[in-house]
Amino acid sequence: MKKISLTGWILIAVFVGVLSGWLFHDTFVIDVAAFLATVFTRLLKMLIVPLIFTSIVSGIIGVGSATNLGKMGGKTLLYYICTSFMAILTGLVLVNVIQPGVGADLGLKEAVTMNAGNAGSLVDVFIRMIPANAVKAASDGQMLPIIVFCVFLGIGITQLPKGNLRTSLENLFNAGFQVMMKVTHIVLLFAPIGIWGYLTKLVGTTGFDAFIPLGWYALTVFMALVIHAFITLPLILRFMARYNPMHFFKHMGAALLTAFSTASSSATLPLTLECVEKNAKVSNKVSSFVLPLGATINMDGTALYECVAVMFIAQAYGVELSFVSQMVVVITALLASIGAAGIPMAGLVMMSIVLTAVGLPLEGVGLIIAVDRVLDMCRTTVNVWSDSCGTMVIGKLEGEVGIQS
Repeated sequence: MKKISLTGWILIAVFVGVLSGWLFHDTFVIDVAAFLATVFTRLLKMLIVPLIFTSIVSGIIGVGSATNLGKMGGKTLLYYICTSFMAILTGLVLVNVIQPGVGADLGLKEAVTMNAGNAGSLVDVFIRMIPANAVKAASDGQMLPIIVFCVFLGIGITQLPKGNLRTSLENLFNAGFQVMMKVTHIVLLFAPIGIWGYLTKLVGTTGFDAFIPLGWYALTVFMALVIHAFITLPLILRFMARYNPMHFFKHMGAALLTAFSTASSSATLPLTLECVEKNAKVSNKVSSFVLPLGATINMDGTALYECVAVMFIAQAYGVELSFVSQMVVVITALLASIGAAGIPMAGLVMMSIVLTAVGLPLEGVGLIIAVDRVLDMCRTTVNVWSDSCGTMVIGKLEGEVGIQS
């Protein structure tokens, strides 16, 4: 008998959760579901601080090592930051225009804090980003100060002279990140139970009306991903790499299909390297540097998804995020996407960081999980597509003459 995958269990949990919420809406089952949903929410919260700490520092260490390779490292980092920022802005504009969560009722409005969505002025945000006490910021779950401290810590480690001390610290944080990925994987094994609890409580308390805005949310994410993948990135490819986007899309077909089916940019990396080198004629010198770095820190689709998801949850809870709060979402989504691992459902865990940064409850994750797997496959494909386009751009900027449309 074939073993059921985690994705299969999640789909079963979605179906059973909706069914049990409909059948047992006035029974003790709703209380049991609420209890299990709360337990899963607390497990997610448990991951946030150590995951940020290890992932951001590990990512900065990797970037620092990469920039030692000279100008190509700087060009690559600039490309990845710019495309991720453009992806986030695309999602932000679309979610503000469509407003998929307006009028929705997740049945959890009591979970919203009084200060949710009120980030203050830009000056206040900037001051709060600098932690007066990094330990206290971690204990209070203040996301932006933690991220800023981790960035400085990572940079500090990269500035150490090469030797045993620096190597030991790099190994420590890289190992810590790998351990947190294992812990995250263990927590995600409980996702079907948590999803059952979320959806049973949701349907049992609000009925099926909540799924209408969910559909609009999924459509918003998909449309934003399509715009970024088929308009923004091809334009960059055309004008910066002087390459025909349609030709390159055909060259990358196998890698993109693999990314879609596995929802893992890391697992797709060997095939992405092969497609870029054999089909598009990019040198191994460029591809072996740009693509692995991209699989680690460049998550256009994930950053876009996190932004749209947080805005959707805010709208669903009736929280109006100010311009400054939306900028906090943009910044945090960008930094969180850098720390996200290239594995299935990693973006869902990192999204909790963005939610916490603007004071929104993690309970909102429960509704989004119902459609997360399909969106995960789509956003991973965009991540790999962006990495591939970046390889072409950097190759052309490095003067490689073999890259011709």
